[in-house]
Amino acid sequence: MIMVSRLYTWTIRWAHTKCAAWALAAISFAESSFFPIPPDPVLMIMTLLRPAYWWRYALLTTATSAAGGVAGYFIGLGFYEFIGKAIIETYHLTDAMVAVGARYQENAFLAIVAAALTPIPYKVFTIGGGLFEISLWTLIVASLVGRGIRFFGVALLMFIFGSRAEEFIKQHFNDLTVAFFILIALGFVAIKFFF
Repeated sequence: MIMVSRLYTWTIRWAHTKCAAWALAAISFAESSFFPIPPDPVLMIMTLLRPAYWWRYALLTTATSAAGGVAGYFIGLGFYEFIGKAIIETYHLTDAMVAVGARYQENAFLAIVAAALTPIPYKVFTIGGGLFEISLWTLIVASLVGRGIRFFGVALLMFIFGSRAEEFIKQHFNDLTVAFFILIALGFVAIKFFF
């Protein structure tokens, strides 16, 4: 958790730099294949800082997240033993990967959309997509749908509530940080017990 806390702080700092859009793209891409921190906090802060760009940031986050999903897919397809297995074992999700394979047999599209919308570790589904050889197009379309709904929803809420949201975040930043970590932890728990 200490490492995740440091990564979270490091991630948030990027939202206040001149390279914020590049950082958002990189974080979105990486989170879909190996990075533990979702891009939502950076997307939220950037939208609050420049509300008129909310849809651009949401589009950037969605597109790069889906692209990262494709990278995860190819890690699972051709490099699972060298890279993918280490990523999955780092997050203690070996059993979850087996469960993801079972979900893919039932309905891969819905499994990916559900994972894309929630704090469930998305990388398990993207790497699993390659490992279990689901259709790449299924992964891409489901990623765009699920991630699009999530990131456009987050950015739109920040745009609508603007200064009120910013004031709320400033007043409750520590509590929101704890809540964010709890959501990440619940995502890992959910994938272990429900998938």
